[in-house]
Amino acid sequence: MRQEVDRIIEMAWEDRTPFEAIAIQFGLKEQEVIEIMRRHLKKSSFVMWRKRVQRRKTKHLKKRNFGMGRMRSSNQKNY
Repeated sequence: MRQEVDRIIEMAWEDRTPFEAIAIQFGLKEQEVIEIMRRHLKKSSFVMWRKRVQRRKTKHLKKRNFGMGRMRSSNQKNY
């Protein structure tokens, strides 16, 4: 469970990983991801993350231009 929470936090921090990708992988809605971040981050880190995420088009597929491309996390396994 802790590894799962760590991975959710990591994906939420990544600017180019949309909330929809987290929903597909973990079955969590955006609000549930926000609650996990609120519970597991220091208050200052959470506030900084929320400010950053609210301005990002890349965190929501509907706001995202496909031309931005896709990013793969450096620690994601190569299959």
